[in-house]
Amino acid sequence: MEKRRVVVTGIGTINACGLNVESFWDSLKNGRSGISRVTNVDLKDSPSLIGGEVKNDVFNPEEFIDKKLAKRMDRFSHFGWVAAEEAVKSSGLENANVDKDRVGVLIAAGIGGIQTFYENSIKMERDGHKRVSPLMIPMIITDITSGYVSIRYGYRGPNYSVSSACASAAHAIAMAYNHILVDDADVMVVGGAEAAITPLGFAGFTQAMALSTHYNDEPTKGSRPFDKDRDGFVMGEGAGVLVLEELNHALKRGAPIYAEMLGYGMSADAHHITAPCPDGAGAALAMEVALRKTGLKPTDIQLVNTHGTSTPLGDVAETMAIKRVFGDYAYKLKVNSTKCMTGHTLGAAGGIEAVAVVKMLQEGIIHPTINLDNPDEQCDLDYVPHKAIKMDVEYAISNSFGFGGHDVSLVFKKYK
Repeated sequence: MEKRRVVVTGIGTINACGLNVESFWDSLKNGRSGISRVTNVDLKDSPSLIGGEVKNDVFNPEEFIDKKLAKRMDRFSHFGWVAAEEAVKSSGLENANVDKDRVGVLIAAGIGGIQTFYENSIKMERDGHKRVSPLMIPMIITDITSGYVSIRYGYRGPNYSVSSACASAAHAIAMAYNHILVDDADVMVVGGAEAAITPLGFAGFTQAMALSTHYNDEPTKGSRPFDKDRDGFVMGEGAGVLVLEELNHALKRGAPIYAEMLGYGMSADAHHITAPCPDGAGAALAMEVALRKTGLKPTDIQLVNTHGTSTPLGDVAETMAIKRVFGDYAYKLKVNSTKCMTGHTLGAAGGIEAVAVVKMLQEGIIHPTINLDNPDEQCDLDYVPHKAIKMDVEYAISNSFGFGGHDVSLVFKKYK
């Protein structure tokens, strides 16, 4: 039996760089950061005051979702719904004559409804358990966005979520690819959504000394992957969703095809709950597995869209991992980070960055890594600093790594 091929037929996103793919891509290719001082919530005495925030004055969920339903959702589900709707519309799937038993939804989250959890914890402590919302549980659980999207469209195929911290969306995309490969589904609506820019979210990450604290007065400079002056990641929020589809199914219905997904690699650092392997061994293994499973040679790859969080340890470890996999050819690769403009969107990152990779393949433009003003001596690859470049990329890898030592590398190909 011929192996089923998987293509990307729809993309959608909402994040600090834009409320849709068009505005997101315009920001990326022009090196325009969406990071600013946080204004939606009061961070009080937090040492970090900047984030890749979707501003309340530009995003009103009730413009996209029925008012009553929107009030029953946590913010992370608002983002997932909006990105999924754009992805479905861009694929032409909404009005297509498809078997809805063969369409699945897998929208991941690393943290889920943290603001709802925080607010209801305060209510219970102050006023007792009867003040806790009866909707609290469905609002906070990480799988709920998948449920809402399946109900919205009547999709009855595989439906669940995965949670692996900042690798969540990438794991979800890998699993969705598998569902199509083994004939569980013909179409999967897949990605990740996150909304952890909250007082509790900031408190947790600042106490773990993970967030940037040196750029509160220069927010757009705070996320600076591979730069010597980086001091931690900048929190982001949003969602990124793809429509993955079996090739013949897509061709039969005349769907637009943005790119092809060739496969993935997964691994574990087995090292530390928050710190990466110092030599990048876990990340390297994920890329090596991805190359082996797709049958590609290292020299076939032209672009690695890194996890690239702007943390002192993480950026060095990922650079070492790339050198370990690609050898001398690593210096001929183009390597970039999307988080320098969006911030780190945690469980949504793999979805948002997959959208970025698809656009780079489609448009023949590699977006820059901004703020790379003073490169770290240990980070000596071509990170496409400052300005986008025109380049026809055929094969690209997108990396996502998560607390707990979770590593995922996704492989995409330009569709011809």
